[in-house]
Amino acid sequence: MSSYLFAPADIRGVSFRNRVAMSPMCMYSCFAKDGKATPWHVAHYASRAVGGVGLVLTEATAVAPEGRISDEDLGIWSDEHIDGLRDVAAACRDAGAKVGIQLAHAGRKSQAVGRALAPSAVPFADGYRTPVAMSEADVAAAVAAFREGAARAKRAGFDVVEIHAAHGYLLNEFLSPLANRRDDRYGGGREGRFRMLGETIQSVREAWDGPLFLRLSLDEYAEGGNAMEDFVWYARRAKALGVDLIDCSTGGVVPARVDAYPGYQVPYAERIRREADIAVGAVGLIAEPEFAEHLVRAGRADFVFLGRELLRNPYWPLHAAKALRAEAPVPRQYARGWA
Repeated sequence: MSSYLFAPADIRGVSFRNRVAMSPMCMYSCFAKDGKATPWHVAHYASRAVGGVGLVLTEATAVAPEGRISDEDLGIWSDEHIDGLRDVAAACRDAGAKVGIQLAHAGRKSQAVGRALAPSAVPFADGYRTPVAMSEADVAAAVAAFREGAARAKRAGFDVVEIHAAHGYLLNEFLSPLANRRDDRYGGGREGRFRMLGETIQSVREAWDGPLFLRLSLDEYAEGGNAMEDFVWYARRAKALGVDLIDCSTGGVVPARVDAYPGYQVPYAERIRREADIAVGAVGLIAEPEFAEHLVRAGRADFVFLGRELLRNPYWPLHAAKALRAEAPVPRQYARGWA
């Protein structure tokens, strides 16, 4: 019986060798604090490509210096970032994987140098700065920064762009009534709260014609937040604007305790896939090959995104393919180790 997890996939003419993706994970490794990719980033991402994933997604890469989560995050706010990111993309492609970049703005959760921006002047939690409530000019500047980041990603040779609208960062803050207290056209009901994300998707699409992913947090784990019906509505709107896949995560807009267990976020992905009729990626403590295979085979997800498991084992896809009796994407240089 052939494997669904290791079957190829195609999105907007881009072919992926399998349905295993490396989930974006911040590495906080730009020690010069300039946002530039280093040889360490090249080795880190390329090793997962060598390990057999179909798609490598970089960590949150800031579209503006004040949009970094920390001063040691990757950046794409300047043409000076392109060369280092091009090295990352080329190394991953040379190893057989497609490579994507996650474009991000940390909003009120930024602890980088500079002012923290947010829809409203409400801090994330004790110990965080009170952010500056964004003017409409600030919103327009941030939307333009995402478009410029997408244009630079194209020049750097990436195959996929993912917009980060999850985990309590800027675009997630605008979506959530827990963080968005505005009374202008970017606040109020879900139409207004979606407006900035909608403008961002449209803006990115002006510069990017390849596969476009969107990461959403589909449970805010707090009373008064968005309901699942809201997220289905957001996903439908995003699809209509040109998003190809929803990367389904949860949490982060306010501090909360989460009961995490293998596959705990899969039901959210299933519902988005079914009710918004869009491809989804499932994420969340997925480690067993048989479970990952089940998610794709049963139609619960189109891709499986692995995070911590790939930090522990860069060669997880090769081991998983062997366990599932699928053809493993073994680099010829390593073939003797997998004979």
